[in-house]
Amino acid sequence: MSDHIYKHIQLTGSSTESIEDAVRKAIERAGKTVKNMRWFQVVDTRGHIEDARVMHWQVTIEVGFTLDG
Repeated sequence: MSDHIYKHIQLTGSSTESIEDAVRKAIERAGKTVKNMRWFQVVDTRGHIEDARVMHWQVTIEVGFTLDG
């Protein structure tokens, strides 16, 4: 097995549906420009409230990807 070197970035996704949807949206959008993504870790979860109802979720994730070369 070869050694792997990872670079990390933080992304924040949002969704009116769920935490999982916010994560999915962040990863899918980043996937348009960031290659070789391998893992993610949720580092923060928060939401927006209006009239005592959750209106949307925001989830910050750290994403690791391998470097080319």
